[in-house]
Amino acid sequence: MKTINNKVSVKRTSLFALCFLCVLGLVVQGCADLDPDLSEFDTPPESFASLDDMDKGIGGVYSQVTLAARMTTFYAPAWAGDDMTTHRALNKADFREFDQRTVLSSNNRLLRNWNAIYDAVNAINGVLDRSQGLIGLDNIDQEVLERQIGEAYFLRGLLFYQLARVHGRIPLPLTKFPDPDISRSSLTEVYSQIELDFQAAVERLPDMYPGVLSGAPRPNKGSAKAFLARLYMDWAGFPNNDTSKYALAASTAKDVIDNAGSYGFGLVDDLETLWTVAGRFSPESLFTIVYCKGCPNNSLANRKFSRLGLPADLGGWNETFAEIKFFEDFPEGPRKEATYRTDLDWTQFDAQKSPVFKKITGPEGDLNPGDFLTIRNDFLMRYAEILLIYAEASGLSGNVTPEAWEAMNKIRRRAAGLPYATPDPSVDLSTGDIADLAFTESKWEFAGEYKRWFDLMRREKVAEVLSDRDNVSGAIPEHNPIIGSLETSTYLAPIPADAVARNPNLAN
Repeated sequence: MKTINNKVSVKRTSLFALCFLCVLGLVVQGCADLDPDLSEFDTPPESFASLDDMDKGIGGVYSQVTLAARMTTFYAPAWAGDDMTTHRALNKADFREFDQRTVLSSNNRLLRNWNAIYDAVNAINGVLDRSQGLIGLDNIDQEVLERQIGEAYFLRGLLFYQLARVHGRIPLPLTKFPDPDISRSSLTEVYSQIELDFQAAVERLPDMYPGVLSGAPRPNKGSAKAFLARLYMDWAGFPNNDTSKYALAASTAKDVIDNAGSYGFGLVDDLETLWTVAGRFSPESLFTIVYCKGCPNNSLANRKFSRLGLPADLGGWNETFAEIKFFEDFPEGPRKEATYRTDLDWTQFDAQKSPVFKKITGPEGDLNPGDFLTIRNDFLMRYAEILLIYAEASGLSGNVTPEAWEAMNKIRRRAAGLPYATPDPSVDLSTGDIADLAFTESKWEFAGEYKRWFDLMRREKVAEVLSDRDNVSGAIPEHNPIIGSLETSTYLAPIPADAVARNPNLAN
């Protein structure tokens, strides 16, 4: 397609592979021991010659995924939720378009995300194509090869999924040299392809990826199943509304929960540790994107945290703030303390009077407040989410079990500062609409994690929630009032104008 760069230069691929080796060194053993020979990174022939070549190809893909995800561009639609906001002026116009529901096809964040994702997809397709010549060869460890192919399918499914949540109908290039005039696929085709990719990953990935740190920095079978469960939740809701998928979401999530020990997954005792540098490899993460400072040009450092969540009063960049009403409504207790910097009196800020997310800045003293490059990892999905998906999907599919209540109650206990595995009548629930209760629990649990907008969209609650943004105090109104439409017709973002200009078929 004309919006997709089909040829990646040898030099660029070599840099991506080198960057990945540095990051993988952190995941496995530390980067200091790596001293690669750059001559080894030449573009391989049409079919990979060895597993080493295959691994370098996968390395280039991981680096491109990291490059795509390192900035808030990857999550720009999340500013449309009721939990997050940005500065009322300055250079935050792209985020304000989402915040105020006036998203234009000229939004630069949309275009950059589109291009970065399809660059990575093209690289994945090249790896999958070149891997075929290794299948069945006696001198190739087929178990390792299958694992690497499973990684490629997982990453492609993840990228298609990320883009589909933003735009809905997207093109699905599946070959190294896709049709330059490719059109967008139907919603059912898009979801079905993502499902196929995740299923292909489930078939090939091991229960636990060997030799890596905690939190699935390279995905395992449980990672792929977890994203399948989340896919089914979205598939069952807006815009496809295939409610039969709720049962699949529940059963797939339950499968992850039942086998969590085999996959290395579980809740941490202290929620706040998830936002620390020391906690960046955590068993609560079902798939982790790893970042590195000191890699070539700091190209693989994380650029979403620390300084970006602080006001200019504290040397920050005024990019990611908390909404006032959401903050005021948030139930008091340990979870709120782990979510926000309550040590800061946001009502006294001059730059903008908005609460500050501890999830973005880190706890006091953990990150240098002047940094915008950090080694904080991204937890693209947490074990807490699979527990709440199971509870919500059980209710929406009409098959509520004691295990579903227990899944939700574990999150409620930890939120109250209690041992999550020990029943406690002071917080446990066993009656009511579990789907709505779990949906609300997700609201608080994942505030500031770029998830709330997608939950509001799939349950078609945007108008209900965003129509009521008046905070309790009333003295400080929300800084970016809604000026666009809250109708379902505006939920999905337009295809970037530049992409359409290069391939008019994307307009249909």
